[in-house]
Order: sequence, then structure tokens, then C-alpha cells
Amino acid sequence: MFRIKEVISPTFIEALALVASIVTIISVSIIKFKSVPHLPILFSILLLICYGLVKKVSYRKLEGGLVQGAGAGMSAVFLFFFIGILISSWMMSGTIPTLIYAGFNLITPSFFFAIVFVVTAIVGVSIGSSLTTVATVGVAFIGMASVLDLPMAITAGAIVSGAFFGDKMSPLSDTTNLASSIVGVDLFEHIRNMGWTTIPAFVISLGIFGVLSPSVTVTEVDKISFFKEGLLGTGMIHWYTIIPLVVLFILTIMKVPALMTLALSSISAVGISFLHQSYSVTEVFNILFSGFVSTTGIEDIDALLTRGGMESMMFTVGLVLLALSMGGLLFTLGIVQTLLSKVEKLLKKASSVIAASALTAIGINVLIGEQYLSILLTGQSFQSQYEKVGLAGKNLSRVMEDAGTVVNPLVPWSVCGIFITGVLGVSTVEYLPFAFFCLLSPVLTVLFGFTGKTLTYTADKK
Repeated sequence: MFRIKEVISPTFIEALALVASIVTIISVSIIKFKSVPHLPILFSILLLICYGLVKKVSYRKLEGGLVQGAGAGMSAVFLFFFIGILISSWMMSGTIPTLIYAGFNLITPSFFFAIVFVVTAIVGVSIGSSLTTVATVGVAFIGMASVLDLPMAITAGAIVSGAFFGDKMSPLSDTTNLASSIVGVDLFEHIRNMGWTTIPAFVISLGIFGVLSPSVTVTEVDKISFFKEGLLGTGMIHWYTIIPLVVLFILTIMKVPALMTLALSSISAVGISFLHQSYSVTEVFNILFSGFVSTTGIEDIDALLTRGGMESMMFTVGLVLLALSMGGLLFTLGIVQTLLSKVEKLLKKASSVIAASALTAIGINVLIGEQYLSILLTGQSFQSQYEKVGLAGKNLSRVMEDAGTVVNPLVPWSVCGIFITGVLGVSTVEYLPFAFFCLLSPVLTVLFGFTGKTLTYTADKK
């Protein structure tokens, strides 16, 4: 989307007024009137079209901006479809039920939130995908929290924190590779440099989750035993049901494209389901499209295991296309470019450059809701500014992840925010205060920018 050329150059006041109007429309609609994000984004698109027409921009050019913006997200759309299929196939194969059962055997309720954070972080680093981690291991943990009557918001915050730590620090992550490649920094040098902000954020978050973790009670232990017996009664708890998870890990390590990895893992899950269930081809197709429906008769288990399917992703897909279409219009009308050019003129010192680039990454996430665009646009816009103040490129790539990658799940109308809410059943506003790692990362990166600590300068600026 960053290659979309503007057809007009609005004044700074006009661009700022339009952005403020869009943010107001979206925030008021969602927070005050409890609207789904789709409608206010659609209203914002209409506002931008009207502005373009007033400025004598042809409707054909405006429509072209919409199409180009939406086109930038088609790879994500297909990925979401396959994640929906993956969840339903992992349900019917028993993979997720087995993960939940194993979790109940391994989890110590006294440190539940801390363990959730650590485990999701390990899985996230291993597979390099925050959304896949949330949709698989995260679903298992949210089920455990439900049974234990633990706060769902804190559990979701721990899941999101761990998953995005993994996504950020994994050499298999697309955002990590994207951030390093945009500014021409070696991948592993980029990861090592992120450790200066990421490790403190991880340690602080772990300590907070440890303090927030509840104490064990007899009632909770009884609930765990009851739930384990109910899961065993489904007939889906077997050692071989983890094979789809193993397939996912192996293909990810082999750097097989994410879409193919999800597809092959789903195929293996469907095949494994026939070892303990008898499905017709029609039933398999219905489950993959509409989701798995649990019929054990135990309300808690049925509520947990009934999920997945392509159909469950339609809400997310619709939002992604609308958000990216709005982004396409913002670029076509030159609004984003005007705002960025104004910001660049204010940058004189290393601290101001880092703060401005961090705020830009955050702003793009809030305005457009697109994680990759926040990385791409921030990297392209500020690379020359970092060079001017003598900062090495790996400083910029770190900021792009600290304020770009991990901020997206904190925005209610963002791609990640809506996806996580749909998969976990916890709204973004609810888990946001407890996503400590995601909240700390941008704060630390700006703080180190002002103190000068952990910054690397080019040879001529040492």
C-alpha cells in the first residue's frame, strides 16, 4: 500500500482535521454506541470519498485507491480462512482438546497467568506467528481459565503478551524479517538488538503476572478433575492427536509459507480424526466451513470445543478489507504523506527521531489498524532521518517492532485486535490493560531513546 501515489496534496490542517474526524467517528461509535467496527470504518470511507469529490478528484481514482488498499490485504484474508479451517480441524482431530487436557496436568493454578505468559511466548518463538499461537494454545488456555473461574481479561492479556513476544523475537516471524529487511539490517543482529527493550519488558511482565496469579482452592481443583474426566469422555484425548502440532512446527522451521503450513497441518488433522471418529465427506466439509460443534452434553466442554471454521473468520475478513480500503484512500488523497512530511521537519535530535518514529508506528496502527503497514511506512519514512542524526539502522528496526508489531493487538479495530477478540471471546478493551508486554515495549523504546542507553550510532557519529 505504501506504493500508492497521492493524487492531491491537502494542507496540513485539512489532513489533521480528516484524521481527527475519522478517529472520532470510530472511537465514539465503538466505545459509546457499542457498534461493531465495520460501520464506523465504512462511514469514514464515505467521508474520505466526499472530501475527494469536493477536491475534484474523479470517482474512478478514488475507487482505484479503495481497490489498491483492499488488494494489499488479500494474502491476510486467505491466511485467516486457513486459520479458521485449522481451528476446526484441530478440534475434530482432538489436537486442541488434548492440549487442554495436557495443560490441566501441567499447569500450576497458583502461577496460572505467569505460566500462560511463558508457554505462549515459547510457542510463539517456535512457530513465529502470534495469531496462530493465540488460535491454538491460546484457545486451550482461555478454556482452562473459564473452567477455573479465573479472570478472562487477565488470561487473554497473558496470552497476547506471550504470543507477541514470540512473534517479535522469532527468526521465523514475518514481521521480524520484514522490519530487518526494510532497513537492511541482519536478521539476527536485529533480534539481538531488540533484546535491550524486549527482555526487560518480558521480565517485568512475568513478575506482574506472577503477582496477579490466584491461589489454589479446593473448588478449583475439583473443577479441574471434573473437566479432565469430561475431556476424556469425548474419546478425542490421544497421544497421536498432537501430530498436527508437530507438523506445524516442522513446516515452520523448514520455512514453508504460512498458508501451506496451515493447510498441511489441517489436512493431517482431518486424517487423524478418522482414527477415533467416523465422519462422512459431507460432515468434514461442513465442519471445516461452519466450525466444529461439540455434543458431549457437558455445557462447559461444549462451549469450549464448539468453534472454528471458515465462516467464523468472515467478520474478521470484512473488517480487514474495510480497514485496508480506508488506508488506500488515505494514501490516494495524500493525507498520510502530508502528516508525515510535517513530522519529519521537527526532527533534530536522536531522541526526537525515535519518539516520532514510535508515535508514527502507533498512529498508523490506530488509524489504519494494519500491522505490516505500520512497519513498512515507518521504516520508509524515517530511515533517512535516522541517518541524519547518526543512528544505525538497527535502532529503527527495533522501534518498528516495539511500537508497531506489538501495538496492533491493542487496537480494537485492528486486524490483530479483531482476530484475537473473535478467537478468544474477550474484547480488546477488556484485555488491553493486562497485555503488559505490549504496553511496556513502546514505553521502553522511547525511554531508552531519551536516555541514550542501548542506542547504536554509525561509525562517523561515535
